[in-house]
Amino acid sequence: MAWSKFPHPDPAYVYTPASLKKAWARLHVGDAEPFPSDPALVQVWIAFHAGDFEQAAKLGLDIGVAGYSVAHKATCIYATYLEKSEKKRIATYEEVAERCERQQREQPGNAAGFYWHAYALGRYAQGISVVKALAQGVGAKVKHSLDSTLKLAPKHADAHIALGAYHSEIIDKVGAMIGGLTYGVKKEEGFKHFKKALELNPDSAIARIEYANALVMLDGKKKMAEAVALYEQAAACEPRDAMERLDVEAAKEELED
Repeated sequence: MAWSKFPHPDPAYVYTPASLKKAWARLHVGDAEPFPSDPALVQVWIAFHAGDFEQAAKLGLDIGVAGYSVAHKATCIYATYLEKSEKKRIATYEEVAERCERQQREQPGNAAGFYWHAYALGRYAQGISVVKALAQGVGAKVKHSLDSTLKLAPKHADAHIALGAYHSEIIDKVGAMIGGLTYGVKKEEGFKHFKKALELNPDSAIARIEYANALVMLDGKKKMAEAVALYEQAAACEPRDAMERLDVEAAKEELED
């Protein structure tokens, strides 16, 4: 079954190896991914940035463990934004998490293997219910992988976003007291991670969206104006590739709702 097409194709997201190298630092502030030395991998990243997620995932996996980072990113972004079936989405996250464990064994120094493990398990938890996932021990795995990501790549803005969401989701689902005692989560700690992510990546739409979601989750009406302002800033961000465009479109939808 073919994957759904990226719905906003734009020539601005189609890079050449030279233009990708030039734009790389800006495009990868979030994931701290180094520019690949293998020309074949450069082509895979070109497919990813253009929104050809199926091709990027396939070619990345064909390369082997060296292509896992781009394959996992393409697969997770596709599943989050474009996969219509909830069942397929959850199965996809489970597959990515499993492959990431192999990547962690083979590339223990690669932050991507830990970050996409945490991302996939976090989205899996949201899909099956966070409370159910916590009972399966998913919370500890997510936390461990995010801590490992930041140990390997302290400037990984996306890991800070994910940690912010981790604290917020758990408090929202089990309460501040049980969350604090059982999982060591704190509301202010979560907010601190969102602020750090924005400090590292000031152009990030997704950092603003997740921060706004957390404010609404934990403070409700009290922080609604602040959350709306964050959604508005996210919707006004200028996307430089397909993934960023999907983030911006999600912010616009949120504002319409």
